[in-house]
Amino acid sequence: MSKLEEFTKEQAPHIEDVMIRFITEQTSDPKLAESILYSINAGGKRIRPLLLVATVAAFDKPIDLAVYQCCAALEMIHTYSLIHDDLPAMDDDDLRRGKPTNHIVYGEALAILAGDGLLTAAFQLLSMADIEAVKKVLLLQQLSQAAGTKGMVSGQAADVQGENQDLGLKELMGIHARKTGELIRFAVVAGGVLADQSETILVELDRFAQHIGLAFQIRDDLLDVISTTEELGKVVHRDDALAKSTYPALLGLDGAKQALSDELTKAKQILAQLSTYGQFDPTMLTAFIERFEVKENL
Repeated sequence: MSKLEEFTKEQAPHIEDVMIRFITEQTSDPKLAESILYSINAGGKRIRPLLLVATVAAFDKPIDLAVYQCCAALEMIHTYSLIHDDLPAMDDDDLRRGKPTNHIVYGEALAILAGDGLLTAAFQLLSMADIEAVKKVLLLQQLSQAAGTKGMVSGQAADVQGENQDLGLKELMGIHARKTGELIRFAVVAGGVLADQSETILVELDRFAQHIGLAFQIRDDLLDVISTTEELGKVVHRDDALAKSTYPALLGLDGAKQALSDELTKAKQILAQLSTYGQFDPTMLTAFIERFEVKENL
């Protein structure tokens, strides 16, 4: 078992417990709770909340309830976005994480409401988290921006409008910096905030997260082309079906693989720089970089 697998096995259950307990306690309609928990319990890699935990741990700070509450709020927003992405009006997917999508099981109306519920509950949870007031307000502001009309939602809107369009590389990067990258940026920077890091360190963490976020999307585009539905747990070749611009389409497979490698190299360089500032252990964040690499057999 790799270090990242051990880390995930140790940390992910705490994040799951906070989400499940909060939704169960704070949702008054049983069918709505069932729909929400269906998507929460469908699994997933929990990359965003685990990046947050790994960032806190890199500074040798305790992983306490406040950290898990922030992680849970972040993952709830990510899960809501997947429920809505899968809807017929968006990507029209029938499979997510190897299971039928929420709207296939519960219908479109309840799936929409499940997403709405997760989005609002995420901010309720973070507002109630055991975090000092100044930090909490900052995190609420940052998460709102990352998830909202300047961040993820803006990127989703641009993505929808970009279907059947010949987008250039700069335009594509701009879409994914918002749609995919903003929540990843929040994860890493929030970890720095919870670890009481200086503005200088937070800026470096933000730069690191931008490279990781772009790498994540390039890898996702590659896997949509070269992987299988069984391996991914979702239908592959959806980008082609929706006539979306992708990194492999613009750069070719080899070019996209090189772009991925370049982003990960830049991320490693920033971790090396962070290590010069003082007490900082890049081991687990480096493991995430390695997780994002595309292996030679792909």
